[in-house]
Amino acid sequence: MTDAATLPAKPLQGLRTWWTMLKICLEERLVYRGDFALGTLMRFLPIVTQVFLWTAVFTATSRGDIAGYSRNDIVAYYLLTMLTRAFSSMPGLAGGIARSVRDGSVKKFLIQPVDYVSFLLAARVAHKLVYYAVAALPFALVFFLCRSYFPPLPDATTIAAFLLSLVLSFLLGFFMEAALGMLGFWFMEVSSIVFGYMLVQYLLSGHMFPIDLLRTVPTGVAGVSLADVVHWLPFEYTAYFPAAVWLGKVQGADLVTSLAIEAGWVVVMAVACRVAWWRGTRRYSAFGG
Repeated sequence: MTDAATLPAKPLQGLRTWWTMLKICLEERLVYRGDFALGTLMRFLPIVTQVFLWTAVFTATSRGDIAGYSRNDIVAYYLLTMLTRAFSSMPGLAGGIARSVRDGSVKKFLIQPVDYVSFLLAARVAHKLVYYAVAALPFALVFFLCRSYFPPLPDATTIAAFLLSLVLSFLLGFFMEAALGMLGFWFMEVSSIVFGYMLVQYLLSGHMFPIDLLRTVPTGVAGVSLADVVHWLPFEYTAYFPAAVWLGKVQGADLVTSLAIEAGWVVVMAVACRVAWWRGTRRYSAFGG
């Protein structure tokens, strides 16, 4: 019979295991400090194109704003979405999971007392911690140089909501990509599926343009616009939403509702990821070394 006093030790042991995995992943990621810094600087180069593009657009239209965005708002929006995407993007995650299933390396997580999803999460947390530790200076430099494009600093509630939305966008991005990678248990090659997902995600996340611009599209059935449909999908919360929060485009009850939707999608995708792992490992078989 198991002693009841030993029951709390299991969650504690699991937490210690996850902390150990995180430290190991941090040590691995610290090897690539220079790559993180250079990659961050290169990421900001396209913003120069955006400044010229939207300056030309506003000059051609002779309008002060488009869908509630001035030229300065647009530039600030793109800078903020770069920050958000640095949280929510998970390069190589889905493909890496599918590859580990295909080559059989995933089987070590089936025989060792290490949870695969927790290991992947620890690796991504380590990646983001190291990335922002190294990239903080380039980000601060670019945002300082572009400070004239930003409105005054928002209030404490808005800043708190912005930070919460960033954390949720990280979790949402992780579980969406991880669930996608789990399709490797059913398909030999998932690269086409990942490409299709990335295309849809790029268009509907707000990374290409603010979602508010979709409200200029004529309304569809029952007066529901395309922007309203996108609002209920998970994609906009990986780029558009945190940027819109900082710029004051989402406030009051709409802000609370949107945060609840984002948190709901995190739960849905986390459950989908766990179910896919559970179902996939029960049909999986691997041979050889």
